[in-house]
Amino acid sequence: MAITAKMVKELREATGAGMMDCKKALAATDGDMDKAVEFLREKGLAAMAKKASRIAAEGICDIAVVDDKKGAVVEVNSETDFVAKNADFQAYVKEVVDQALNTKADSIEAFLAEPWAADTTETVEQALSRKIATIGEKLSIRRFEQLEADAVVGYVHGGGRIGVLVGADAEVVNDEVKEALKNVAMQIAALNPKYVCEEEVSAEFLAHEKEVIMAQIENDPKESAKPDKVKAGMVQGRIKKELKEICLVDQVYVKAEDGKQSVGKYLEQVSKEVGGKVAVKKFVRFETGEGLEKKNEDFAAEVAKQMNK
Repeated sequence: MAITAKMVKELREATGAGMMDCKKALAATDGDMDKAVEFLREKGLAAMAKKASRIAAEGICDIAVVDDKKGAVVEVNSETDFVAKNADFQAYVKEVVDQALNTKADSIEAFLAEPWAADTTETVEQALSRKIATIGEKLSIRRFEQLEADAVVGYVHGGGRIGVLVGADAEVVNDEVKEALKNVAMQIAALNPKYVCEEEVSAEFLAHEKEVIMAQIENDPKESAKPDKVKAGMVQGRIKKELKEICLVDQVYVKAEDGKQSVGKYLEQVSKEVGGKVAVKKFVRFETGEGLEKKNEDFAAEVAKQMNK
């Protein structure tokens, strides 16, 4: 029987097993869906069959850096915070970030399909299925990113709740520079900037924000009555204030003694002290579960429910 992409997709959604495993299972069972499910269960590859629809919004972010010049950050999700704190899960995430550090994949799909470095007899996705079978709840490798620069520093906050990579153009790379970049990474973790500098902000974003601010002004009886020239000035003023909040180098440096020094000025100070220019080139900030729907469950009630079955 010919195995179609639709059949593979259906089996994958039902079991959570890898795409190639589903194809092999269907081929081995002549396209019988029920037998294919049993085939995968027997192989230990369908452990997440009843978990595929669950939300994995907990977990941790982790970072790996090599030679202070290349780094990777990953987010691996679990269903519960309990598993996120599990030593076995955390060790697995370290293997995932090591994989991400060396991968050539340019998408999560390509990443999951490549050979698992810790055991080249299986793919990353197959290794994930095996780990799900061991831990007993849905896990997901959600995202990864690499960063290369003259100097790369990583910072993990809150036991893996936030992972930050900072890459800098640096004429000098020493302990002082790395400490400064670590301070910047902590700034990024705390204040969550969106861009390095104003030059990175797109014209589309600025146009949209101006529309939003103008709508706010027009919806305020007192502000809407002001002359157009005044309102235009108000829009520019609020845009400028917003850019100082979302652009890293314009943010007030959280450790500034005077409470006024910007991150950009702090790095200029460091550059003078080490005798070479240091400037942030790029940063990556992952926050666990960011943008995902999280379940709000009564754990005690869930345990009682299971005991009463």
